[in-house]
Order: sequence, then structure tokens, then C-alpha cells
Amino acid sequence: MSTQDRHYQIIRKPLITEKATDDMARRNAYCFKVPRDAGKIEIRQAVEKLFEVNVKSVNTLIVPSKRRRRGYSVGSTPRWKKAMVTLAEGQTIEVL
Repeated sequence: MSTQDRHYQIIRKPLITEKATDDMARRNAYCFKVPRDAGKIEIRQAVEKLFEVNVKSVNTLIVPSKRRRRGYSVGSTPRWKKAMVTLAEGQTIEVL
């Protein structure tokens, strides 16, 4: 597997929520859904290579699963990892 393919596997999809959009405007931070085993250094390298920007910092958190019911059936949503990437001043990701 090439490094370009690995970068696309690390950055699964951008998160476009009200809070994420507010972070884009206020502190130049973008949120992405990433694999749970991805580290901060891998996330930084993937964002810098894919979007050609300079990353200032990377914060990660694991979003816990939530219990869901549908009638008598009880289940839970999967856990997943969120990465909040802050870019250097003057840098933006045009796609988002």
C-alpha cells in the first residue's frame, strides 16, 4: 500500500456539524473522522499531504458509544475517533 492510500485511509471523512463549522470560523480548526488506531503524528502528516496546508496542532478524542432502542431490541452505536486539526494562520481547506 502506498503512502497516498494510507493518507486516504486515515482521513475517513470531514465532520460538518454546527459546532465544527463554528470552530472553522473562530479558531481555524477542522474536524475529521479517523480510525481509532490512528495517532496524532499520522493524522498531521495525512492532512498536510492531502490538503497541502501547515498543521499547528492535532487534538483527538474517542466518541463513546450510545445506547439505542428500537422496540424491544437494545443495541449501541459504535465508538469512533474524532480529530480536531488546527491550521496555521492564513491557511484554509478549500474543499470544506
